[in-house]
Amino acid sequence: MRDCIVVGAGAAGMSAALTLARARRTVLVIDAGKQSNLAAPAIGGLLGHDGRPPAEFYAAGRAELMSYPSVELCVGELAHGECDDDGTFAVTVADGRREEARSMVLAPGVDYRYPRLPGMDERWGKSVFHCPFCHGWEVRNRRMGVLAGGAVGVHGALNLRAWSDRITLLTNGTELTDRQREQLAVGGVGLDERMISGFEGPGGELRAAVFVDGGELSIGALLVKSTLRQRSSLAHDLGASLTEPDEMLSVEAIKVDPMCRTGVPGLYAAGDAATSVPPSMAAAMASGYLAGAAAAVQLTAGY
Repeated sequence: MRDCIVVGAGAAGMSAALTLARARRTVLVIDAGKQSNLAAPAIGGLLGHDGRPPAEFYAAGRAELMSYPSVELCVGELAHGECDDDGTFAVTVADGRREEARSMVLAPGVDYRYPRLPGMDERWGKSVFHCPFCHGWEVRNRRMGVLAGGAVGVHGALNLRAWSDRITLLTNGTELTDRQREQLAVGGVGLDERMISGFEGPGGELRAAVFVDGGELSIGALLVKSTLRQRSSLAHDLGASLTEPDEMLSVEAIKVDPMCRTGVPGLYAAGDAATSVPPSMAAAMASGYLAGAAAAVQLTAGY
């Protein structure tokens, strides 16, 4: 029987595991190796690690964790999780391995869902991105597009002006209201409502948006409205509640209190999977620390 099982070895999961390890708790970290930002060439906006390749960051984090004898890392997909009547958490890994613990921290990350137009996947995390605070600096001053409709698109396009003064909102066939058109015009943002057939450019770079009518728009970067969804039913299966996504914040998050408690005794959640605001590695690490500390206190108090 371990003290805690941590699901996910991203910034939040490793932060939680480190906090628990330093509190002299036995921890099993289960990770499938699917961190969302691995597609990006560099981390943006994380103090002390700005510009560092994500894979390098995660490797360093795993090395730090492995220096603590009470921590074990299991690489694999989590097949099933449950909470027994006595409050014990049990998980089964895809290879059949079963583990139990007195507490659990959920930090599995989330799936980013965006329009799968031709030419986007190979540029995702590079010249095509979802968060200007994470990627905007690297593409600053380029001619940029924003792929979204309605109020979300208008908000995203106007916000992106901090990184470039050449912004065009691409609605991909969705029409805007007169008020929304006025907002764009006042903000100096261009508008193109044509249907898009795909995006082109050399390698991971973006050169142009190509429209169904054969026309093109020259852009060097693209901000895409994405929806964030849970990667599995694990949180629900364990009794945790999820938020309802809305138009502006399309995030399906595990509901937690300020100390990352889900309301299920002994169950905590941290990182992108447990935030209803735009995610970041800095926020993930902070929430992982809180979840780990809260779990450690609960284990010590025995409640």
